[in-house]
Amino acid sequence: MQFREDINGLRAIAVIAVVLFHFNSSWMPGGFAGVDVFFVISGFLMTGIIFKGLEQQKFSILRFYVARANRIIPALAILCIILLILGWFYLTPQDYKALGKHATSSVAFASNVTYWLETSYFDPSSYEKWLLHTWSLSVEWQFYVIYPLVLVALYKFISIEMMKKVVLISTILGFVFCVLVTYKWSKGAYFLLPSRAWEMMIGGVAYLYPFSIKDKHKKLVEWTGIALILGSYFLISKDTPWPGYFAFFPVLGAFFVIQAQRNNSIITSNIVFKKLGAWSYSIYLWHWPLVVIIYYFSLNNNYIYIGIALSVLLGFLSNKYIEKVKFKSDFNKRLDYLKCKPLYLALIAGITGYIVISNNGFDSEIRLTSEQLVVTNGMHRNSREEYCGTLIDGDSPSCRYGSGEIKAIVIGDSHARALIEGIGVQAKLFNGSVIDWGLSACNTIDGVYTINLKSNQIDYSCGELVSKLITRAGNEFKGVPIIIINRTSLNLVGRNEDKTSSPPDSFVDKVFQTRNDAYRESLVSHMVDTICEFTENNPVYLLRPVPELKINVPKSMFRSMLTQNQMERVKLPKLEYDTRQKTAYQMQNNAVQKCGAKILNPIPFLCDSEFCHGDIDGKPLYFDDDHLNLYGTKIISPVFDEVFMNH
Repeated sequence: MQFREDINGLRAIAVIAVVLFHFNSSWMPGGFAGVDVFFVISGFLMTGIIFKGLEQQKFSILRFYVARANRIIPALAILCIILLILGWFYLTPQDYKALGKHATSSVAFASNVTYWLETSYFDPSSYEKWLLHTWSLSVEWQFYVIYPLVLVALYKFISIEMMKKVVLISTILGFVFCVLVTYKWSKGAYFLLPSRAWEMMIGGVAYLYPFSIKDKHKKLVEWTGIALILGSYFLISKDTPWPGYFAFFPVLGAFFVIQAQRNNSIITSNIVFKKLGAWSYSIYLWHWPLVVIIYYFSLNNNYIYIGIALSVLLGFLSNKYIEKVKFKSDFNKRLDYLKCKPLYLALIAGITGYIVISNNGFDSEIRLTSEQLVVTNGMHRNSREEYCGTLIDGDSPSCRYGSGEIKAIVIGDSHARALIEGIGVQAKLFNGSVIDWGLSACNTIDGVYTINLKSNQIDYSCGELVSKLITRAGNEFKGVPIIIINRTSLNLVGRNEDKTSSPPDSFVDKVFQTRNDAYRESLVSHMVDTICEFTENNPVYLLRPVPELKINVPKSMFRSMLTQNQMERVKLPKLEYDTRQKTAYQMQNNAVQKCGAKILNPIPFLCDSEFCHGDIDGKPLYFDDDHLNLYGTKIISPVFDEVFMNH
């Protein structure tokens, strides 16, 4: 296919948006739509290669796959290998193990599925995933694998003209499917091929049904496309359901630019866009790890500009010394295709990643000092968490910790789940055990429900679970103490890890748009009522809120040892803790007065008069910023003795 300067310039428009969005989303709130523009370009080019080959009766699927491998794999595999080498020196075992997993899935072109199962693209935690951006490469590769197989199969039964119509109809149906699943299944819609395929297929439509446009009208079509793309970059944001029907605008914009075919355009053919377009794939590959470095090591905003400049420089170097290496793509015998060198680069990266995974991120003296090992041990979480924190037919699996007589039942959200293993250890000292009724993100409120702010889906599972547990406690465990542990202020006040604010998403009887006094009064009232419902059949103990330190304690300590050669101690002013927890304390005090609940206070073990501390003598108390680890639970464990001695 003849080189198209307009398409090369369109790549530049796409990569600039993605880079600016990732380094500072406020600059271009919808810059992530640049990926959608890339998808259209890929679909156009791939459809051209496949249909031209079929029309000339010389299309080879194996040759097509090898050509794609030669184009995509070398730079990707080398990026993964370099990150795995650097990770040995700079990452915690948890993060290094995650990098190994992500590197392996990236070179296997399955990372979109991995990230779909892990997190939302826009979650704060995504900024610690070094290869998150490879999800789009996995989607493209999956399309490259399936698309030619389908077209070659169709070619055996129907004409080229009929195949063109199939592509057109499939594109329309794919868009309708995308809109539906975005609002029903938002995370899957973002990451997975079925809801993204139409974006690449509309690029195919641009190839199969080229517009016949007079020269004097081409500029108008191009500028309309550019306006649609740029409008999307600035008028949509991460709060927009995506891809959904809003994705139609940047996709249509890319479609128009391709149809205009203006190779002499000042927009797409200027020298800057020519270079950025040529380097766009490598710029895309290398920019995201630089974004993560700034976030991971808490560098100041000045590094954003350095990161952008380095993205372009590394993109240029990667393009010149990796992308432009010519690998053989045409072999005489099928077995000769095993000589495809990029496959071995992918194999090296994948095996290296697997070794990192199988060695648990090398959490041993092989890689870490004794001080670092102490810190990283604080990151370990309850191995039973994944099973015990799920719902089975809408009910808790009721895992037991400790041994012997049931001394208490622990109910609450992830803060309860973080403490449950240590509480079980303490119960065992009294020849007893505890039952885990915790569920992450489920504050103990009868009838509470959440509303997904993007899809407006309502989830009643938490409130229904609490209602069931009130009944179960009275029927099956009458008289057994209930220990209620929640991150109450998360709902009442919001997050404290960053400066962003979000509207409430948990309600009982009325939906509120903001966390105002009326909202807090509503939640507090229902919290107290729920506690009192439990007290009708069981003694109830309320744990004072655990300090939320805003900074991941063990990671911060570990990173400071690497970068500053000294251990950073994380702490929170006690006054800040008292201010944030004021309403939560009042709620608990109300429950004490109204129905006789009792207070368990861990704060004397975690805070002094000035600060709440994240570690004791260099040993972390938390496994992140607000969940106590096993050692932290051990430190506060004497507060539970009152429960176990009296029952």
